[in-house]
Amino acid sequence: MPIQIHAFLCREDNIGVLVHDPKSGACAAIDAPEEGPILRALEETGWSLSDILVTHRHGDHVEAIAPLKERFGCRIVAPLKAKGAVPQADRLVQEGDFVQVGELRADIWETPGHCDDHVSYWFAADRVLFAGDTLFTLGCGRLLEGTYPTFWASLRRIASLPDDARIYSGHDYTLSNGRFALAVEPGNAALKRRMAQAEEAKARGGFLVPTTLGEEKATNPFLRAGEPEVARAAGKEGAEPVAVFQALREWKNRF
Repeated sequence: MPIQIHAFLCREDNIGVLVHDPKSGACAAIDAPEEGPILRALEETGWSLSDILVTHRHGDHVEAIAPLKERFGCRIVAPLKAKGAVPQADRLVQEGDFVQVGELRADIWETPGHCDDHVSYWFAADRVLFAGDTLFTLGCGRLLEGTYPTFWASLRRIASLPDDARIYSGHDYTLSNGRFALAVEPGNAALKRRMAQAEEAKARGGFLVPTTLGEEKATNPFLRAGEPEVARAAGKEGAEPVAVFQALREWKNRF
């Protein structure tokens, strides 16, 4: 039976996600940004929380772990490198591990860049990646720890997935990301269409999460650092893609 996924807003711009295995009834939250919206989502779906899969240690992703664990007794899976920041963790995972939500299997990918402990959860059988703050619709996270080559390697790994892979990110920054993307590639027709979709979704209280990898490869400047026009816009014509990526991310920081 196919994976069931319910996405919703938490806090101001966090994306909450529930992942449900209809066969076993197991249900995981991807991160725990805020208790109230997660409880409402569980009530709306009728699902019962069995797990929380943590992508990284930042407060807006772990804030509701303690009350949810107390309420549901759910298992907490967290990155090994975030051990000290997630004391409630029942299982610590790293590259090469996998986790089951009922009969659904997710491989653990270490995707550092935004922070050193970041992991993503790749449900290969369902072609779904929960990318946390590594990759956003039309954007990527800020580099807070580590190096640009490390972050670029994480993005390149994600870019190796099938074009129809669905990407769930940890925040809805789509409109601001899109405005920056248009500054980089004002003539990108696919990007203009994507921005129109984002504005329409926002107007009705929605968001463009998930996206697909194919859509991101066509419109997300951070995955397009190897394109000559993107390099020119970043002032890095002829440079290696990693240098273009760094210039883009630093430009976005000032945008």
